Amino acid sequence: MKPVILITGATRGIGFAAAKQLGARGAQIIIASRDGARAAEAAARVGDGACGVALDITDQASVDAAVKQIEEQFGRLDVLVNNSAILLDHYQSLLELQPEVLLETLNTNVVGTLRVSQAFALLLAKSKAPRIVNVSSGAGQIDGEPQSWAPAYCISKTALNMLTQQLTAALPDVIVNSMCPGWCRTDMGGSDAPRTPDEGAETLTWLALGAPHDLRSKFVKDLGVIPW
Repeated sequence: MKPVILITGATRGIGFAAAKQLGARGAQIIIASRDGARAAEAAARVGDGACGVALDITDQASVDAAVKQIEEQFGRLDVLVNNSAILLDHYQSLLELQPEVLLETLNTNVVGTLRVSQAFALLLAKSKAPRIVNVSSGAGQIDGEPQSWAPAYCISKTALNMLTQQLTAALPDVIVNSMCPGWCRTDMGGSDAPRTPDEGAETLTWLALGAPHDLRSKFVKDLGVIPW
């Protein structure tokens, strides 16, 4: 039986690369996007029976509708990949950051991830081996030298790592981890990044299908646990 995997924000970049990798490994891929037509188009490009769903992680009604659609179509969810995120304060200093930008960033990158995880918890409970993968960033690490790049984004990713721990505690039967894809050549990462989206997606793919069951509540990069 194919594992059913939902990836939010997967019409491009790392999410789309992961969709292709996981589809090629025999998974049933569901690509989520605020734009249902774009999700369907991306799913067609993935092939292997992938399908799309309209899902805006900042809108509870949209999330609930996606849950209903997936429940009716598949009856369960094996892996939830929380990949959707925004970056609004590229190279802006903390002292210049508008509080409204931080609130908007947290609403998507953290609250949106919580909203989706809560909504899909019952479908994950119907899986024999449920997993959640949160796509975080090394920009959110407390360990290491402080960095001033994109403060709202960095703060949100630190909070996402803590949300990973909280989800682990709240969902003891679900394997929950967060991961850092590295700096990748995507719309968010820019053209100077050293990694391809496919390289960034490798750890995501491993956490979704291949990581050991005792790897829980960790921050992972290049198939290894890193401090956060």
